[in-house]
Order: sequence, then C-alpha cells, then structure tokens
Amino acid sequence: MPKHGLSVEEKRRRLLQLLFERKDFFQLKELEKIAPKEKGITQQSVKDILQSLVDDAMVDTDRIGTSNYFWALPSKAAMAKKNKLARAKESLDNYRKKRKSLDDAIAKMSQGRESSGKRTELLEKLSVQRERHAALKKELRAYHDCDPAVLQEKADMTVQLKDASNRWTDNVFSVKSWCKNKFNIEESRLNKQFEIPEDLDYLP
Repeated sequence: MPKHGLSVEEKRRRLLQLLFERKDFFQLKELEKIAPKEKGITQQSVKDILQSLVDDAMVDTDRIGTSNYFWALPSKAAMAKKNKLARAKESLDNYRKKRKSLDDAIAKMSQGRESSGKRTELLEKLSVQRERHAALKKELRAYHDCDPAVLQEKADMTVQLKDASNRWTDNVFSVKSWCKNKFNIEESRLNKQFEIPEDLDYLP
C-alpha cells in the first residue's frame, strides 16, 4: 500500500514535541535539518509548519543580530491551548445567544399568523386584489401606444430620423457632384457602381 504523508496537524504536533524535548533555541535552517531526521517532517514543509505554530502563540521567536531564533516552552503551549479553547467557548456562547435571539424574533413574528377563518378570508381577498392589480397593469400596457406622452415621443423621434435621413441624402448628393466634376463620370454610372437608387430624394 502507498505510504501516506503526515497531516498538517500531525506535523505541528511533532515539531512542537521536538522543541519541547530539546529545550533549546534553534534557527530555521537547523530545524529544517533536525525535523526530517527525528520527526519525519519533510524539509520543505518545516518553515510553514513553524510559522503556523508561531501564529498560534505556541512557539516563541526573536531576532538576535541578523538571525531569527525559535523555541517553545510546554507551559506556554498549554496556556495557548487554554486561551484558544476559551475563545472557542466564547464564540460558541455568542452563537447560542444569537440563535436564541433569532428564535425569539421568529416566534414573535409568528404571533397572530396562526391559521384562522378570518386570516384565511383576508388572504383570499389579498390574492384576488393581486390578480386584479396584475390584470389592470396588463390592460394599461395594451393602451400604452395611445398614451399622449408616448405619441409625442414617437413624433419627436420621427422628426429626428427624417432630419438625419435628409442629412445623409445631402451628403450623398455632395459626394456624387464632387465625383462627377473630379473624374468626369456620368451620374448613372455612379449610381450603378455604388448601388444608389435612381429615385433617391429628400424626405418631405
């Protein structure tokens, strides 16, 4: 069977145990040599595992000169675990309080919503009114095109489109005139070459 590697938690436990047993100060490079031999922790993972223990306040570190040293005391590790457990319990208590508060709020909101003949009647009336409202909105949309504001908007848009069309027509006539004068080309040839309708004219 293939040999599985150590879990992160097992590596943490073994590296912490190494520091407890040695009761000494170490640099990272020293631990990267010792940990694989004595605790079976891969060299490339020592740095991350060590940093995680430092982050959890289970391993101390200090810079002396240009080097960082690491050490761990069993008493401090026990205190760190105790503090971590206390924080977890506090978080659990806060969660339980929030849960109770939500349960109380739900219970309060549910009051008066118990099934009854009067409530059922009111809900039926509400449903009818909602359907009526939806029907009126649909009917209103059917008359949308007759709305004076909509008609005015369409009229304004028509004027704008007609002006734009006439501007383009004017541009076409200008280009045709320039081509006829510049290259001495007949208008019929220009129209055929560029697919310009013979009856092209301005919109009234």
